[in-house]
Amino acid sequence: MAAQFVALTADAFAPHLGASFRVEGGRHVLSLSEVERLETQPGHGDPTYQPFVLIFSGPPGDVLAEGMHTLAREGGADAGAYDLYLIPVHTPAAGRQDYQAVFN
Repeated sequence: MAAQFVALTADAFAPHLGASFRVEGGRHVLSLSEVERLETQPGHGDPTYQPFVLIFSGPPGDVLAEGMHTLAREGGADAGAYDLYLIPVHTPAAGRQDYQAVFN
Protein backbone atom coordinates (compact mmCIF):
# COMPACT_ATOMS: atom_id res chain seq x y z
CA MET A 1 0.00 0.00 0.00
CA ALA A 2 1.51 3.32 -1.05
CA ALA A 3 1.01 6.30 1.21
CA GLN A 4 -0.96 9.27 -0.12
CA PHE A 5 1.09 12.49 -0.54
CA VAL A 6 0.31 15.26 1.93
CA ALA A 7 2.46 18.18 3.07
CA LEU A 8 3.87 17.04 6.40
CA THR A 9 4.56 19.27 9.38
CA ALA A 10 5.88 18.75 12.89
CA ASP A 11 2.37 19.48 14.19
CA ALA A 12 1.00 16.56 12.14
CA PHE A 13 3.34 14.13 13.93
CA ALA A 14 3.34 15.61 17.47
CA PRO A 15 0.11 13.84 18.53
CA HIS A 16 1.69 10.50 17.59
CA LEU A 17 4.66 10.67 19.98
CA GLY A 18 5.07 7.21 21.48
CA ALA A 19 2.94 5.58 18.77
CA SER A 20 4.12 2.45 16.99
CA PHE A 21 4.68 2.35 13.24
CA ARG A 22 5.13 -0.88 11.28
CA VAL A 23 7.57 -0.78 8.38
CA GLU A 24 5.58 -2.23 5.49
CA GLY A 25 7.10 -5.26 3.83
CA GLY A 26 9.38 -5.92 6.78
CA ARG A 27 9.59 -7.10 10.34
CA HIS A 28 10.45 -3.78 12.02
CA VAL A 29 8.15 -1.85 14.34
CA LEU A 30 9.40 1.61 15.27
CA SER A 31 8.18 4.01 17.93
CA LEU A 32 8.06 7.77 17.28
CA SER A 33 10.22 9.04 20.12
CA GLU A 34 10.90 12.67 19.19
CA VAL A 35 9.63 15.53 17.03
CA GLU A 36 12.26 18.27 16.87
CA ARG A 37 11.37 21.62 15.32
CA LEU A 38 14.29 23.36 13.64
CA GLU A 39 14.84 27.07 13.02
CA THR A 40 13.93 28.40 9.59
CA GLN A 41 17.02 29.69 7.81
CA PRO A 42 16.71 33.07 6.01
CA GLY A 43 16.74 32.76 2.24
CA HIS A 44 16.13 29.01 2.31
CA GLY A 45 12.89 27.95 0.65
CA ASP A 46 9.45 28.90 1.92
CA PRO A 47 9.82 31.23 4.96
CA THR A 48 6.51 29.99 6.39
CA TYR A 49 7.64 26.33 6.46
CA GLN A 50 9.28 25.13 9.66
CA PRO A 51 11.80 22.32 9.07
CA PHE A 52 11.76 19.41 11.51
CA VAL A 53 13.29 16.06 12.36
CA LEU A 54 11.52 12.89 13.45
CA ILE A 55 13.33 10.32 15.57
CA PHE A 56 12.03 6.77 15.60
CA SER A 57 13.34 4.06 17.94
CA GLY A 58 13.49 0.37 17.18
CA PRO A 59 15.10 -2.75 18.57
CA PRO A 60 18.91 -2.94 18.66
CA GLY A 61 20.98 -5.17 16.43
CA ASP A 62 18.55 -5.59 13.55
CA VAL A 63 19.24 -2.31 11.75
CA LEU A 64 16.81 -1.20 9.06
CA ALA A 65 18.65 -0.14 5.90
CA GLU A 66 18.80 3.55 5.00
CA GLY A 67 16.23 4.45 2.38
CA MET A 68 12.60 5.12 1.57
CA HIS A 69 10.17 3.13 3.72
CA THR A 70 6.42 3.19 4.18
CA LEU A 71 5.52 3.37 7.87
CA ALA A 72 1.97 2.49 8.86
CA ARG A 73 0.71 3.67 12.24
CA GLU A 74 -0.62 0.75 14.24
CA GLY A 75 -4.09 0.88 15.75
CA GLY A 76 -6.32 3.83 16.43
CA ALA A 77 -9.06 5.38 14.33
CA ASP A 78 -6.62 7.84 12.74
CA ALA A 79 -4.06 5.22 11.71
CA GLY A 80 -2.26 6.32 8.57
CA ALA A 81 0.79 5.55 6.45
CA TYR A 82 3.74 7.74 5.52
CA ASP A 83 6.51 7.31 2.95
CA LEU A 84 9.64 8.47 4.78
CA TYR A 85 13.35 8.41 4.01
CA LEU A 86 14.85 6.89 7.17
CA ILE A 87 18.49 7.01 8.18
CA PRO A 88 19.87 4.86 11.01
CA VAL A 89 21.79 7.14 13.38
CA HIS A 90 24.39 6.55 16.06
CA THR A 91 22.47 5.56 19.20
CA PRO A 92 24.53 5.72 22.41
CA ALA A 93 21.63 4.49 24.57
CA ALA A 94 21.66 0.75 25.11
CA GLY A 95 18.70 -1.36 24.08
CA ARG A 96 17.55 0.50 20.98
CA GLN A 97 18.44 1.73 17.49
CA ASP A 98 17.32 5.20 16.44
CA TYR A 99 16.40 6.42 12.96
CA GLN A 100 15.82 9.95 11.70
CA ALA A 101 13.65 11.47 8.99
CA VAL A 102 14.58 15.07 8.12
CA PHE A 103 12.12 17.56 6.59
CA ASN A 104 13.78 20.77 5.40
